[in-house]
Amino acid sequence: MDSHAKYQSPLTSRYASKEMAYNFSDDKRFSNWRKLWLNLATAERQLGLTDISEEALEEMRQHLYDIDYEVAAAEEKKRRHDVMAHVHTFGLLCPKAAPIIHLGATSCYVTDNGDLMNLRDGLDLLLNKLSCVIDSLAKFAKEYRDLPTLGFTHFQPAQLTTVGKRATLWLQELLWDLRNLTRARDDLQFRGVKGTTGTQASFLTLFDGDHDKVEELDQLVTELSGFSTPYAVTGQTYSRKVDNDVLGPLSSFGATAHKIATDIRLLASLKELEEPFEKDQIGSSAISIYSRAS
Repeated sequence: MDSHAKYQSPLTSRYASKEMAYNFSDDKRFSNWRKLWLNLATAERQLGLTDISEEALEEMRQHLYDIDYEVAAAEEKKRRHDVMAHVHTFGLLCPKAAPIIHLGATSCYVTDNGDLMNLRDGLDLLLNKLSCVIDSLAKFAKEYRDLPTLGFTHFQPAQLTTVGKRATLWLQELLWDLRNLTRARDDLQFRGVKGTTGTQASFLTLFDGDHDKVEELDQLVTELSGFSTPYAVTGQTYSRKVDNDVLGPLSSFGATAHKIATDIRLLASLKELEEPFEKDQIGSSAISIYSRAS
């Protein structure tokens, strides 16, 4: 379907950065799945599963990104299962690996671990951008630390303050947000290799009851996927409290951004600030003039 013939959100098309939009795209999601299948097979071979050949692994490495969505859609229609559709789609490209893709795993091995990878990468993008904003705002506050301006309480004129001091009010909250988002990022762990219900039974079977190897497999796949530690226990999914631990700092950061934006809008209404307006721009100013004229 043509992209213009289906709903698109302006939150993505107009406001999201290219990097963040990609982070939550289908391309990123399904390439994550393929990386996870490669990491699982790599670790299983390293720990002694001789049915997994180096040729199979190399096939998988060569096809991490060339996702045929038409084939995947046809497979899903036939199999009524999104993950198995992509297992078979990947297997068509990797015939030597096809028998061992997803070996011992459950669907949430790719769906949940993939989501945790997206959360991690999204927070990394956000922390980098937030650090740049804080740095710029700190320089602004220092530059204008002695420039007097009228302060307000309840949006009524009050005592004098400085432009730099006013900016530090925003800066302080952004620093708190940086702290909270960093904590959320550092607390993220990996669902890991836990099997269908979190008991690792399928992997114990693969490794003939060798519990130590199953534990080693969990840790090895975790590290191959860019995490240091897996969650100690899970069910089929990782705990959704993890999502809440990420959403809390994000919503707090949103409140900070809303406050700063409201302050700027109020200052603009007093002509203390002016929004940029380009030569050929048509926007809210033109609309308000038209409304008054009509």
